[in-house]
Amino acid sequence: MDFGSIFGNTASYLFSPVTIAYALAATGLAVHFGYAGLLNFGMAAFMAVGGYGYAISVLSFGLPWWLGMLIGLLGGAVFALILGIPTLRLRADYLAIATIAAGEIVRLLFTTQLFDQWTNSADGLAGYHGGFRGANPIPPGTYGFGPWTYNETDLWNRVFGVLMLALAILLVWALMRSPWGRVLKGIREDEDAVRSLGKNVFAYKMQSLVIGGMIGAMGGIVFVLPSAVVPGSYSTSLTFFLWTILLLGGAATVFGPTLGAVIFWLVFAFLGNLLPDLAKAGFLPMSDTQAGTLRFVLVGVALMLLVIFRPQGILGDKREMTFVK
Repeated sequence: MDFGSIFGNTASYLFSPVTIAYALAATGLAVHFGYAGLLNFGMAAFMAVGGYGYAISVLSFGLPWWLGMLIGLLGGAVFALILGIPTLRLRADYLAIATIAAGEIVRLLFTTQLFDQWTNSADGLAGYHGGFRGANPIPPGTYGFGPWTYNETDLWNRVFGVLMLALAILLVWALMRSPWGRVLKGIREDEDAVRSLGKNVFAYKMQSLVIGGMIGAMGGIVFVLPSAVVPGSYSTSLTFFLWTILLLGGAATVFGPTLGAVIFWLVFAFLGNLLPDLAKAGFLPMSDTQAGTLRFVLVGVALMLLVIFRPQGILGDKREMTFVK
């Protein structure tokens, strides 16, 4: 087995746009669940709205890249309002069911032929990178070393993603230290007690859904910067990965989603490279394709163990974890 290739391919995910995008989306999910107690299983829809909003704005309406990104963020806010108005008064389990359905509805809407003029249905969208890459301040050349070697375009995608992630982390940190954030945590613990103090619980929940949704939409934009917008990427497995990342790092923490994303993708990539090689070498009684699929099983088992033995995550405090109540 070529361990050099295995470790090199794994290490590349440390600074990957996929890792950064998932960290952003998980940060938005932390606002929803970790701080507000909203059991949202439809974060994939927010990412899809952000990515498609950006791509359609550039391709169909000829808008500059920065305005397209703002429209993608606005789309995440509008979708949060549409989703939240009829559902935020539901109990946690019913809210989870409603958000799962909303996520699938959004994905199927982007695949239908009805909007083919703008979405290109199941084939997705590409070719919207010109403006963003034209704004690249990094001179042409090769940068980095080893598995972290990039040309100017790849580096620009990563630098921009890290900047957006840093802004999202700073925003969440500031909000959760403010009176607004303290009210939000109170709603997570006992919304009836907060309501008895005269606070509009529904309004606070809606605000958290909008803010977290916009952060998730930015994750969707970063997710599609390197290649294309493909509706098949926004399946329920994406939300499942985000929840694994969130619980791994710590749901009610500022840096937990980022740490969880890095660990998750390093382990996921390592297993994706190691298991097929083990099968080819005869160490696993299965084909290399089956061995590659085995990592999904292992991730599921890991999520179960996390919920049972450390539901607060690596950086979390068990006293702030509503999941175990």
